[in-house]
Amino acid sequence: MAKNASKDKSVAKKPEAEAAAVVPAPAPARGMAIHIGISDKDRAAIAKGLSALLADTYTLYLTTHNFHWNVTGPMFNTLHTMFMGQYTELWNAVDPIAERIRALGHFAPGSYADFGKLTSLADVPHEPPKALEMVRILVAGHEAVARTARSLFPLADKASDEPTADLLTQRLTVHEQAAWMLRALLED
Repeated sequence: MAKNASKDKSVAKKPEAEAAAVVPAPAPARGMAIHIGISDKDRAAIAKGLSALLADTYTLYLTTHNFHWNVTGPMFNTLHTMFMGQYTELWNAVDPIAERIRALGHFAPGSYADFGKLTSLADVPHEPPKALEMVRILVAGHEAVARTARSLFPLADKASDEPTADLLTQRLTVHEQAAWMLRALLED
């Protein structure tokens, strides 16, 4: 049980190097060849990185929605409402990420098994934590997703993949702002 308890408190699921080594590139889609000015190799690498971003986003969505349902205490109304806004934004983010993977000619992951292998975030704790611990977990989650998004910029830049760079910029803005707002709740 101590092993699970420490895992529940940690947001980082696996070291980044280990996660990158085990995650296969997404399968290329069937059909016509793609000639958009980005090499097959670069499209595969970017799709792999976007798949990790998709998995992180979906995992954070699930965690945030769980906390929305299970928050208690004197900050209930504030957090319940805030978490609803955040999980709604995360839900709306998964489609553009998946569709960018598809535009690059690869299949987007979409199963819990796939997401579990690809995400850098730990699963939501089995027993809901106290409200402020929920906030801490979500801060760490948004920061982790921001790191995942930021790690893709060199690939997108090298390949002159402006649509992916634009998507990453949008995601970074959201995650960094959400982390800031959540951190503000933890100050005395």
